[in-house]
This record gives sequence, C-alpha cells and structure tokens, in this order.
Amino acid sequence: MAAITASMVAELRGKTDAPMMECKKALTEADGDMAKAEEILRVKLGTKAGKAASRVTAEGVVASFVDGTSGALIEVNCETDFVTKNDSFLALAHAAAELTAKYKPSNIESLGTLAYSQDGFGPTLEDVRKGLIGKIGENMSFRRFKQVVGGAKLATYLHGTRIGVMVEYEGDEQAAKDVAMHVAAMKPVALTSADVPADLIEKERSVATAKAAESGKPADIAAKMIEGSVQKYLKEVSLFNQPFVKNDKQTVEQMLKERSTTVKSFTLYVVGEGIEKKVDDFAAEVAAQVAAAKGNA
Repeated sequence: MAAITASMVAELRGKTDAPMMECKKALTEADGDMAKAEEILRVKLGTKAGKAASRVTAEGVVASFVDGTSGALIEVNCETDFVTKNDSFLALAHAAAELTAKYKPSNIESLGTLAYSQDGFGPTLEDVRKGLIGKIGENMSFRRFKQVVGGAKLATYLHGTRIGVMVEYEGDEQAAKDVAMHVAAMKPVALTSADVPADLIEKERSVATAKAAESGKPADIAAKMIEGSVQKYLKEVSLFNQPFVKNDKQTVEQMLKERSTTVKSFTLYVVGEGIEKKVDDFAAEVAAQVAAAKGNA
C-alpha cells in the first residue's frame, strides 16, 4: 500500500476543498492515486463545499456557553432557515461557543484550528464545518464571537436561536438575567449615553438638523430642537436610561440600584444583522436563461 503523505493530503484538499481527514481516507482507499481519490471525493461529497463557499449566509443561530466567569457568545451562519433546525448544524454552533469560551481564540481563523470532531469529520472545527457543507449542501460560516474572561459573573439569554445576549455583572443573578432579556427586547447600543458611538450620534444629529431646517423655525429655536432630538435619542438607546421592560415606571439603572447589582458590559447578537441578503428575481433569472439559450443557438 502506498504511503499517504501530508503533502498529498494538502494537494487533494486544495483541489477539492474537502476536509483533511476525508482527503486522507480517499487517498488511502485509492492507494495513493490522486485522480482516483479526487473521484472518490466527488462521488462522496460532490463539489458542494467549493460551490457553496461563495453563497451568502444570512440565516443562522446564536449560541452561548458559560463556565464560571468565562463565557462566549457566537453567531454561526447558514443560507436558509431550514438548516438552523438541523441537529448537526446546531451541534457545530454549540461546540464553537464552548471552544471559544475554553480556549479563547484571537479570531475566527484561529477558532477554526481548534481540535474538534463530529459526524465523521475532523480533526479541527474548520474541517467539521467544511465536511458539513458537503454533507448538508449549504454554505455555513462562523461570523463573529465575543468572549469574556474578566472575573465578573456572566448571565446569558437566548430568544429562540436568532437573538443572543451575554451580560457581565456583579450582584443579583436574577437581576442580571432580567437585564439580558431586556437587552434582547429593547436592543440598546451602549450602557450609558456617554458610551454611544460618535458615528451614531452624528447620524441622528444629521436627521434632526434636516427636520429642523424643514420646520422653518429661527436658528436659535432650531438649534434647541436639534439638541433635544439628540438627547432623546441618547436616552432611548442607552441601556441604563431605558424604561425597564418588566416595570416601565423605573429605568434599568434604577432597577439595578434597587437590587444592588452592577452591569459592567453586555453583548447583543442578532442573526444576520448587517448582512445584505440576496433577493432572487425569478422573472429576471428566466429571462437571462432564455437570452443565454438564444446566444448559444
């Protein structure tokens, strides 16, 4: 039997985009024949992984993992909502969250190099991802993650699988869980008004300025209108200033003070947020196919 070298595995992987272990198995089965091994992989996995890699992944799930004062929140994407209910995809997402919390990778690329095996694929998380692309026939990707190792307590809240929140806190656990649920519902952008990103404030100021100009009010009154709009916006999007969802008679800050709890940070992930989804125009697609057929005639 021919010896299967690392360079042979790498070469086959480069040609097929198949997981490393699958390449090794195919080469072993083909007794080192590269062409035959490639054919084995084509039959087993098709060209799904390579073709799928360019497709938009705007669906997906948010998964979390907490172990003491270490925790992680991660968004794992796929192409369709159907796959978000697939057990293998969900197992991949939960494993990614746990690996992120335990091994603290610096970025998505290093996350993929961590040791993990599932559904016959491995030995890394990235190999499992690629293997599942071939098995399920749909692109999937690790989009972003947040890891917290600050020594504070952690509380998480998942609204289904599409919205996830992680809160870093000191004090009452139930108060922290209530804040996590509040964040999922009200979607603040910062803890306090002072923490709201400057670009968001400028965007709001620009809108307020345009509205003030349309009002025809004198300059001094218009300036007050603009500032009033900005201040209202800051209160609406800062967590501590928002009316608490379980009791709108008090703010989140007042509720936390009442329950002797301090929130140090929060992370909110909403699946697909900021990803431009592809909208298929069926009529245009048919027209393009007809035109292409005429051109080849």
